[in-house]
Amino acid sequence: MITGDEERIFFIRGIHSEEETMSGKSTKKVPEEILVRAYETGVQNERRCTGCSQSTLAAILDVLGIESDDAFRAASGMADGIGLSGDGSCGALAAGVMAIGLLFGRERENFSDPFAAMKSYKLAFRLYEDFIERYGSCRCFDIQKKLMGRTYNLRDAKEMEEALHGGMMDHCSKVVGNGARKAVEIILAAREEDL
Repeated sequence: MITGDEERIFFIRGIHSEEETMSGKSTKKVPEEILVRAYETGVQNERRCTGCSQSTLAAILDVLGIESDDAFRAASGMADGIGLSGDGSCGALAAGVMAIGLLFGRERENFSDPFAAMKSYKLAFRLYEDFIERYGSCRCFDIQKKLMGRTYNLRDAKEMEEALHGGMMDHCSKVVGNGARKAVEIILAAREEDL
């Protein structure tokens, strides 16, 4: 019989063996026109509708031809670092991870198998690494500070107005576009790896 500690050791070994066999960036080339469409759709969504997480997820799903109203609704609370707090992960990153999980995540029937989630972990980490490389952080407030020189409390009407006048829509729409583009690139490359 395997004990809880032994299960954790097997789980950790599984992560490392997956990293060893799957850590390299994909050599498959994703068509640039698809990536441009993901970027532009994300930018347009954010400028027209706002809500970085839903704007990103909608761009990814639309470009990939996937309909998932449940996932789209689930993304709504993640805007501006979760509930407009600014203190959590960027909504564009969270939405990209949601899309990866939707396509490569562990299914309910495999819920008790920790290894069934390894591919989604690996792919989500690639997206996380891109945000760290690009913005130095995945935290909404940190990204705001890097791009706009300060943070904004979007739950406060005055600061919301200051953010809009300070160019937040331009900055955040580009973050959304970049997040959608990179998530689509990761997803399509992973699909090619599976063929």
